[in-house]
Amino acid sequence: MDYPDDLITIGKLGRPRGLKGDIFVTPATDYPERFAEMEAVFVKDREGWVKMTVTGAQFVSGRPVFHFEGVDTPEGAARLTNRDLAVPRDELVELPEGTWFIFDLVDCEVFEADTGQRIGTLTDVEQYPANDVYIVTLTSGEKLQVPVVRQYVESVDVENKRIEINTAGLIEKRED
Repeated sequence: MDYPDDLITIGKLGRPRGLKGDIFVTPATDYPERFAEMEAVFVKDREGWVKMTVTGAQFVSGRPVFHFEGVDTPEGAARLTNRDLAVPRDELVELPEGTWFIFDLVDCEVFEADTGQRIGTLTDVEQYPANDVYIVTLTSGEKLQVPVVRQYVESVDVENKRIEINTAGLIEKRED
């Protein structure tokens, strides 16, 4: 099967809806409105990704619902349940300045802003209403939680996989 090698997961197919082959989508994005305009999407199956044409998209109780070409029964839709949805990177929503996709942040090297010393690798981002929290695995193996606020995060350069943080108040300086 021929598919782009830069696919980014944007959601997962849920349960069927109705009798005509419609299926709910569980978005994995902060921009679910993007699903209303989609004409095609890649769906994961056992052999890889398959490009499927979206012939109808609507929102039901705030959740996106797709109708795919060639899927016209609830049973046909049920066969797609729990499959990942993806789009090529160049079809991602354009983010506002100063924001990044989590998948671009993960695996960035983290450095202490004052000294330039590498302290670890960003391994996860936890999302909270007030602000996100970077989870940094330190070179010692310990985990450090860094609130994503100006006080701590100096710079983010996803192109070079480099994040600089202020560690004052986050890491105890050890006297040897």
